Amino acid sequence: MGLKTYNPTSPGRRYMSSANFEELSKIAPEKSLLLSLKKKAGRNNRGVITVRHRGGGAKRKLRVIDFKRDKLGIPGKVASIEYDPNRSARIALIHYVDGEKRYILAPLDLNLGDTIKAAEDAEIRSGNALPLSSIPTGTLLHNIELEPGKGGQLVHSAGTSAQIVSKEDKHVLIKLPSSELRKFHNKCWASIGQIGNVDHENIKLGKAGRKRWLGLRPSVRGSAMTPRDHPHGGGEGRAPRGMPPKTPWGKPALGYRTRRRKVSDKMILRRRE
Repeated sequence: MGLKTYNPTSPGRRYMSSANFEELSKIAPEKSLLLSLKKKAGRNNRGVITVRHRGGGAKRKLRVIDFKRDKLGIPGKVASIEYDPNRSARIALIHYVDGEKRYILAPLDLNLGDTIKAAEDAEIRSGNALPLSSIPTGTLLHNIELEPGKGGQLVHSAGTSAQIVSKEDKHVLIKLPSSELRKFHNKCWASIGQIGNVDHENIKLGKAGRKRWLGLRPSVRGSAMTPRDHPHGGGEGRAPRGMPPKTPWGKPALGYRTRRRKVSDKMILRRRE
């Protein structure tokens, strides 16, 4: 696991870097776990753009990932470590002893041939999944459930991990990668270990075209638009904003709370920085 740099044969190559993929297995993905993925380009079911700056990009197949880890008590063997174009983390193909195959997120210390298991009495080892009540304080985690039985929703990105800080009654206090301190029910499940591909954050795309391969379109400054397109637009020559920063729809862009009151907010002890 490392980075590969290039000779400066063009301006785009000069500072470009990419993963060297040395940890991957040289096999094709498991066909039974692939689904077709239709691009939406940021549009909802009415065809209206709800997420800007999306569109284009390379064709991809969706890998079906087991976030629930509900194959309880059945050991599985790591058959391959693979690339997933839909996420920054690597994925591991698991062959269970009953013949079923599943993909999971690959933690840092998971290697070919390792055995993993999801059980309440499983060993505290990378790749295993346990309820939070069975995991000791200080352990690094990923793929954490917000509600028991719902499947892992937090800590999926490359190189990230959360850590158990303390336990009290039916709740476990966990520090998330954003430095947020949050309480979880001790019946929620999580996977052990830090997610692999830790060098992902150091990759430099090098050129605009590589951003387009990822399906990301250009972002235009509001001051370069007309007044009908953005509150910052218009004026002769370059002009100051003349107002607090705003979104294209006129809402304050900095420090304005847009999050609605949610039931789970009471579980947050310290907000992210």
